Amino acid sequence: MEKGQELEEREVVSKNFIEQIIEKDLEEGHCKKIVTRFPPEPNGYLHIGHAKSILLNSGLADKYHGQFNLRFDDTNPTKEKVEFVESIKKDVEWIGGHFEDRVFFASDYFEQMYEAAVKLIKKGKAYVCDLSAEEIREYRGTLTEPGKNSPYRERTMEENLDLFERMKNGEFEDGSKVLRAKIDMSSSNINMRDPVIYRVSRMTHHNTGDKWCIYPMYDFAHPIEDAIEGVTHSICTLEFEDHRPLYDWVVRELEYENPPKQIEFAKLYLTNVITGKRYIKKLVEDGIVDGWDDPRLVSIAALRRRGFTPEAIRNFMELVGVSKSNSSVDYAMLEYCIREDLKLKKNRMMAVLDPIKLVITNYPEGQVEYMEVPNNQENEALGTRKVPFTRELYIDREDFKIEPPRKYFRLFPGNEVRLMHAYFVKCEDYITDDEGNVIEVHCTYDPETRSGSGFTGRKVKGTIHWVSAPTAVEAEVRLYENIVDEEKGVYNEDGSLNLNPNSLTVLNKCYVEPALKDAQKSDSFQFLRHGYFCVDSKDSTKEHLVFNRIVSQKSSYKPA
Repeated sequence: MEKGQELEEREVVSKNFIEQIIEKDLEEGHCKKIVTRFPPEPNGYLHIGHAKSILLNSGLADKYHGQFNLRFDDTNPTKEKVEFVESIKKDVEWIGGHFEDRVFFASDYFEQMYEAAVKLIKKGKAYVCDLSAEEIREYRGTLTEPGKNSPYRERTMEENLDLFERMKNGEFEDGSKVLRAKIDMSSSNINMRDPVIYRVSRMTHHNTGDKWCIYPMYDFAHPIEDAIEGVTHSICTLEFEDHRPLYDWVVRELEYENPPKQIEFAKLYLTNVITGKRYIKKLVEDGIVDGWDDPRLVSIAALRRRGFTPEAIRNFMELVGVSKSNSSVDYAMLEYCIREDLKLKKNRMMAVLDPIKLVITNYPEGQVEYMEVPNNQENEALGTRKVPFTRELYIDREDFKIEPPRKYFRLFPGNEVRLMHAYFVKCEDYITDDEGNVIEVHCTYDPETRSGSGFTGRKVKGTIHWVSAPTAVEAEVRLYENIVDEEKGVYNEDGSLNLNPNSLTVLNKCYVEPALKDAQKSDSFQFLRHGYFCVDSKDSTKEHLVFNRIVSQKSSYKPA
């Protein structure tokens, strides 16, 4: 096999099943320009699962030089808010969905949907039904038994037109009448057993106000919206697979010239995370989290506030891939992606989260030296910075032990270590408080051992980080863990959540390098040996810096 042919075949194999369908449709002339959409209902904040749909739909439009629409499926006014509309726009843009000025609302098409329903009535394909919701369920049958016809199924076209118009005019009580598609009550697919396509419901709509008192059902509205917008491929998740025959029936009966094609893909399931809107809403209402963007959640707003980048999320979605079968993905894969994205991009700073004072007794009082420190040892392009070094420093409590365990190479009485980017220091003494807690460590330094001097006289096994006490900036640091108790799983038997009581640890009186005092909201850094952190976009101020831990320094996780 020739090399060019081999590469070509490999490329074909690497295409996912949706790309293969699209390319076949283009080749056979079923469509000339690919149009995709992301159609969220504005009843909550988007989460990591929605990111997959956004990136898939937007990515396909980009790949095939088509267009990607953002459309709000706002056909259920009871749960919809303008707040959610705005948050969704922001999230889609941030994650990389290129909708430009193409923002649509299902409610923009209410008039066309009403006319479409009238068309179905005139074709004898829809009727007004007086059965209650409970009676409709009873008449529907089961998975093993066919349904039975509504007693109102054979109303005349004229009667149905009259009743439907009167429904629109508000003559009937909520729930007293519905419009149903006339399909097949014995169908093996329950969704095809004369589904309800319009209901009477007096609700104020965020977009249309009180203009309408009848609203279309999702399964009827969705294919119409797609058809009106010229969507070629309506890509949705697997739970809509059983609804596809109804989708196809609607666009066929309404005689759209170039009907859209529905394709289903597997949802993204992350292990031990909460994505259900009602659960998140309860967490917010109960004050367990501080909003839909609490960094312990996996809403897109929460991930952004936590410090995740669009690039990391996009890389994560590429690793997950597109398939036809549902599976769960370990949250550690997402953490791996953010580490990989940040490690060469961000400055590596020194921060002391549990401080004790270190005094260099033989260092001149009042003296300040400026150590030239690389911003990122693995990326020279990020340059260097000057870090002040003084007689009094802060070090992390875990870097000093009175009685060191075996193979402990950091500070203990009589031991010598390197202060990162500075000198060798040897512990001579320490001071404790009344409870025996170490509050101060006394060391001496060797001036000949300055970092970068080329000193080779002796070696030390341990290196610890530090910040200068007189110039350090005080900060609050928030350490996040999974909000779910991973050992017990997400839900109890009664459906309540297994919450982790240690999902948030707040550390006060942490000390960071003075270079961080001007850090802006959402700026991110690596804190050496601690992990990656970002400035909290909500609570941090110039006077009171707040850092969120994005992810810990290391993990045993490696992608397959």
